[in-house]
Amino acid sequence: MVIDARSGKVLHSRNADTQLHPASLTKMMTLYVAFEAIKNGEISLDTTVTIPSKASAEPPSKLGLRTGQKIKLRFLIRAAAVKSANDAATAIGIAVSGSEAAFARRMNRTAKALGMTRTRFKNAHGLTESGHMSTARDMTTLGRHLFYDYPDYYNLFSRRSTHAGVKTVNNTNTRFLNAYRGADGIKTGYTRAAGFNLVASAERGNERIITTVFGGRSTASRNAQVAELMDLGFRRAPTRVAVRRPALPVYDGAPTGGGKIIRVTGAPKTSARPVPRPTQAAPQELLLALQESVADAVEEAVVVAEATPVETDSAPETVTAQIVADTVNATATAPATAPAPQPRPATIVLASLNPAAAPVPEAPEVVTRMSTSGGRHWGVNVGVLGSRYQAERVLLKTALKELGTLDEALRKVVKRSNGWHANFVGLTKEEASLACRRLEARSTACKVLGPS
Repeated sequence: MVIDARSGKVLHSRNADTQLHPASLTKMMTLYVAFEAIKNGEISLDTTVTIPSKASAEPPSKLGLRTGQKIKLRFLIRAAAVKSANDAATAIGIAVSGSEAAFARRMNRTAKALGMTRTRFKNAHGLTESGHMSTARDMTTLGRHLFYDYPDYYNLFSRRSTHAGVKTVNNTNTRFLNAYRGADGIKTGYTRAAGFNLVASAERGNERIITTVFGGRSTASRNAQVAELMDLGFRRAPTRVAVRRPALPVYDGAPTGGGKIIRVTGAPKTSARPVPRPTQAAPQELLLALQESVADAVEEAVVVAEATPVETDSAPETVTAQIVADTVNATATAPATAPAPQPRPATIVLASLNPAAAPVPEAPEVVTRMSTSGGRHWGVNVGVLGSRYQAERVLLKTALKELGTLDEALRKVVKRSNGWHANFVGLTKEEASLACRRLEARSTACKVLGPS
């Protein structure tokens, strides 16, 4: 099966609807459902998964997980995508849905929602099982959805190697990725019953082709057939075509015994009407209010003075009269209005009228790029990619990941004989070394580049 990934148009097909054993192409769906669960808050990449005995007992290919071992979900995803590890795939399914059977049911619901009409899954890893079948057309559809629906995870399928928590694992598709220009994924599969299967994707310029082959006799013959079909696809695909992304399936992944949904929303359901701001009282009303408050204060003072004994040699009437007089005098002496400001002195000299006193503005300095002087002749390399687009994308994602040390560095793509080098330049030696240490701590490959 050969399609133009941009439009979904079929460019070539032969026996595309024949049901066959998909082998580890199954893990494409396992990963698709895992990505969906992460997106919807059922589980996260940093969720710690306890390996069940069902997963540790799976036959090779496997990561070598032990029953009861704890490992983060992100490493299980890497192992399933790159090494095609059966124990990692089973552990993913049980972590998401609570059991492999429940996960297989969810895989089938998702397949139906994607339009995979002739596919039936029985497990998460793809080892041969009665009734576990798919077709070249359905797997091509799934490959296209992986590319468009979860582009942030698609780079997993092009990694030649990756660290899977317990060890570094190599890609089962390395030969084709290295041999075919523009190839960047997706997944291999092999069992004795299935033969050598491959869903592959490649991009050249504006064109992207997805090809699926089932039942190859060997890795070499399968890769040769896929390369031939890829060439056919690039010859038939138009240079320019409108991109029509496939529709996302309806989400129905409420957990059935695995995890619990942890989505949080803070959006208000209703909006309260704001209270009107009180209007300021008119000056006349304010004055009347002051007068009333003064009168009330005088009356209260008289009452207090009459009720409270005062230790004094004067008569009570004299004391009361004195309190009232003090209160009235204090009110009478309070200014009714604020004093008018003093006029500006006539002798003041404005800075604008005295050229000698006015500061001389400095000439503006225009900076168009970071200087590479002052020891900023160092840089870092974060990958060698198959196209300029891939290199620029890696640079952008890496810059966002490591803002602390790379925010002011220059992103630079250099074409060499072995590919497109993704570099950050304009760093000091210390900044370059620190950036690489921080990136390597996040399992991102990095190499310090000295002054050229």
